[in-house]
Amino acid sequence: MKSNSVKIYLLIFTINLVNADSVKFGLGSCLDQDYPQPIWNSIEKEELDYFVFLGDNVYGDSPFGNLRKMKRAYDKQKKVLPSFLNEVEVYAIWDDHDYGLNDGGSDYKNKIDAEKLFLDFWEIPQNDPRHKREGIYFSTDKIFFNKKFKLIFLDTRFFRSKLLEEKGVYVSNINDSATILGKNQWQWLEKELNTEFDFLIIFSSIQIIPMDHPYEKWSNFPNDRSKLLGILDKHKDKAILFTGDRHRSGIYKKDGIIEITASSLNKPGSLFTETDKYLIGETYPEENYALFKISKNQIEVQIKNVNGEILNSIDLDYL
Repeated sequence: MKSNSVKIYLLIFTINLVNADSVKFGLGSCLDQDYPQPIWNSIEKEELDYFVFLGDNVYGDSPFGNLRKMKRAYDKQKKVLPSFLNEVEVYAIWDDHDYGLNDGGSDYKNKIDAEKLFLDFWEIPQNDPRHKREGIYFSTDKIFFNKKFKLIFLDTRFFRSKLLEEKGVYVSNINDSATILGKNQWQWLEKELNTEFDFLIIFSSIQIIPMDHPYEKWSNFPNDRSKLLGILDKHKDKAILFTGDRHRSGIYKKDGIIEITASSLNKPGSLFTETDKYLIGETYPEENYALFKISKNQIEVQIKNVNGEILNSIDLDYL
């Protein structure tokens, strides 16, 4: 869009939010450009104000780590994403399949070029800090119903230490230097969380609270997980986490902190039963998205299937 069009859109968008009874975020992850995407039909009916892509927003990774497939994946995805997304504010973080290497971390050789492709695809303005530093983490503050909402978007790829594996299963890396976020992102996060806000929303591509499955998760790096949950403890009455990656959705709760996993938009998971000590209800391996609705004194989160039917939900009061 041209700059004048953007200004007009933002003005209309702001006026609509001021007059609205609620603010709606849609969220999802794992969107393969080569698969049908019927779920957008239900998402469009939600009349969203925002949409958050939680990672694996295209499938362009290669076992060799080159980015030729990534470029083709972005080109195709740009053509098949629904036009209504041009009318909402869109945020995105990445996971391994739009990073460039399956389960890739800090040792991925093409990560700088992958970041440039990511920022270009999502049309991140050149004056954004993400163009001037390593990693795609960022934050933004929003005022809804006279409350300040801090939105934190994490990068769980660019700085992540090596995964440890035993007999084909990922295990805990307890090395003192092992990290997910890396030194600079941790310093940035601690500074962000030391500011004033009424409610906190953190977006991470991989799951934070769950511990019992053998795949990628924060608990593979227990030092970083404990550090994050320790920092969040003082915000637990006003914080919620959103994650993707798993090709199954679920709601988790630990010490008052809620996590919603919304995955996958068009690549359903395997039909095995999965549980976790922190899971509320069950997980849903079918195609799904999350609806995050903020009203004057309440937050509602729903996990919905491809037809817009509610699979699970949770409500939070905030004052």
